[in-house]
Amino acid sequence: MKISNIKPFALILIFFSLFHGCVAALNCTNPSPESMFKELDDQLFRKNLIPPVASFSEPLNVTISLTVVGILGVDEKVQTMTTFLWQVLEWKIAGLSWDEQECGTERVSVLREKLWVPDVHISEFMDEDKSPQTPYVYLNNTGHVYDDKPIRVVSSCKLEIYNFPFDIQSCSLTFGSYLHFASEIRMLPGMTGKKIMSESKRVLEMNGEWELSDIKVVPSELELEAGSYSVVQVQLILRRRPIVYVVNLLVPSCFLVTVDLISFLLPPQSVDRASFKMTLILGYTVFLLIMNDLLPVTGDRTPLINVFFSISLALMVASLLETVFITNIQFSSSQYNAVPHWLSVLVLRYLAVVVCMSPKKSNRVTVCLNPSYKDSTANTNSVTISGNQGILKEPHPVKAPTSPAAPPEPALEELKKLTIHLTAIRLQVDKHFQGSKTAEEWQMIGIVIDRLLFYLYIVFIIASFITITGIWIWNNTYAA
Repeated sequence: MKISNIKPFALILIFFSLFHGCVAALNCTNPSPESMFKELDDQLFRKNLIPPVASFSEPLNVTISLTVVGILGVDEKVQTMTTFLWQVLEWKIAGLSWDEQECGTERVSVLREKLWVPDVHISEFMDEDKSPQTPYVYLNNTGHVYDDKPIRVVSSCKLEIYNFPFDIQSCSLTFGSYLHFASEIRMLPGMTGKKIMSESKRVLEMNGEWELSDIKVVPSELELEAGSYSVVQVQLILRRRPIVYVVNLLVPSCFLVTVDLISFLLPPQSVDRASFKMTLILGYTVFLLIMNDLLPVTGDRTPLINVFFSISLALMVASLLETVFITNIQFSSSQYNAVPHWLSVLVLRYLAVVVCMSPKKSNRVTVCLNPSYKDSTANTNSVTISGNQGILKEPHPVKAPTSPAAPPEPALEELKKLTIHLTAIRLQVDKHFQGSKTAEEWQMIGIVIDRLLFYLYIVFIIASFITITGIWIWNNTYAA
């Protein structure tokens, strides 16, 4: 078939289908801005409604580069991260080129609205775009377009606050086309994660709560029911600077627990010890209420720092209850019955050795009351007392005075009354010192139990703090 037989309309249709996206090389009449922009208007600006590709079967390669300028904040309550980025998009307009000498420039800035611009967005965007507007893009003589603009991103981020305030967060920014499939726009990373990290550290001026630890760049495809989208995922690894929380939360809490521990050195029978511990608990509660705004309130798991505060408060309350128990033993021991034998053996013989306390030796004083001068050794009644009591010690038994063979009647009556009074005194002294011995044993048991609970308190505090610190260190090592 000859070419002359082909209809002109068909030739035009074939030519348009093959070259509809191509832009011819610019031929500037002179190296002046007027000539340059006249050619751009004729060859490029009138075709800003279609993608700048040679064929619809070929995807447009869009290269993205980033620089993290600042980390404005991370909100644990609403699970968002606010960052400030420099974003650079690069793509090539098929067929566009010009000679630098002929047109007088290597690159020129043009209005963004004059060109077809890919609809690249961030999937995690959560707020209104408040980024500064830059109306211009750079157009290179090789046909490459450089769209460089600052963006303020408020993105969603799943925050793990279990290790607060020693937590490490990983937040992703997914860049891709909102409308075009992977067969139409292919997203490519323009910089590696290390290069972005190096550039970001060079320009990063924010010295706030969060520190940029690492950046990872992963190109991938997002598979949806409608089709596949080409995306570039940028992972920002953030590490919290914990010094503010350590100084304002952990250190005061440790000080209060230490003071509560030292309060065990106060005498257990002292009422001031219980009052002191109640004051500590009240102060610690007020401290937690004041610092409540610094603590995170959301998350799948309870943060370790909340567990730490709960354990500290529970230890203080247990310490107060122990003081009330020991004080009750010390002050009410005189009302108790005799100490059971098994309890005396368990506490005074075994637990006293465990807590390094030897049983208290008592000073024994024997008081002998003899109603008769006959066989005084066999009928001696003795009473044992402990301590320095106001009772006169007599080294020898007291002998009743010898009466004459025929005593007068009044003297005999007086002696009988005296004997009755002495017997009553002896019974009262017996009863008093028997109660003192029981009270002394109860007090000794209270002292031993107080020392034992003091040692258990120390062991539990050390074990709890070491466990929580170990979990913090292990989780940070695992996250890093």
